Amino acid sequence: MALIGIIGGSGLDNPDILSESRDEKQWTPYGWPSSPLKRGTIGGAEVALLARHGREHTIPPSQVNFRANIAALKAAGCTHIIATTAVGSLREEIGRGDLVIIDQFIDFTKQRKMTYHESFEPHKPVHMAMADPYDSRLRELLIGECKSLGCRFHDRGTVITIEGPRFSTRAESRMFRAWGADIINMSVATETALAGEAGIPYAAVAMSTDYDSWKNDEEPVTWEAIAKVFAENAARVTALLARVIPKI
Repeated sequence: MALIGIIGGSGLDNPDILSESRDEKQWTPYGWPSSPLKRGTIGGAEVALLARHGREHTIPPSQVNFRANIAALKAAGCTHIIATTAVGSLREEIGRGDLVIIDQFIDFTKQRKMTYHESFEPHKPVHMAMADPYDSRLRELLIGECKSLGCRFHDRGTVITIEGPRFSTRAESRMFRAWGADIINMSVATETALAGEAGIPYAAVAMSTDYDSWKNDEEPVTWEAIAKVFAENAARVTALLARVIPKI
């Protein structure tokens, strides 16, 4: 039986979406994950919810123990992972509140442990293919249910992941646009690579909350503005998960 892992990002980690929920602590060889796993069901499907930044959002992006988070979900028996994430838009057409079903990433982090491989066996290096990093079936399910719900959404998008917790300068934001990135966040590339190494199919749904720093006719992004968009739109992500998870 499938056990679906949900990684809840900023403002998108509400445990109330689960029925019959209970906490489960999961130690890993990489330390404790960001939060206990909240085990329960959605539409009859077994799920395990993990709050990426801790349940009170106390863990900055650069301090998240991504290796422990993915390892905890794997140890719990998760067969698939769906992540949610808040993102800044680097494109005019991706508006506030729009959802993006991510299909590519650019990793611009600088100090994180991005792999479980700290050494190789003699003459057996491991270099994982990453051309198409997101699971196609999970993406198709997310896209199909976005259509059914009538969401404003984009069926693909390249996310660039930065270290954080600071936001981009205007020069950086414009550079990321020139590189071909569509949205920006501080988490997903790291998780994607680790889930791949762990052998767990992974997909991510992003909510656009702001325009980062590239637009001259917009105020630079602030946490307060992001939180406001969360409050107005998080219910749509919850509804999407409630429809997708029972079909996995």
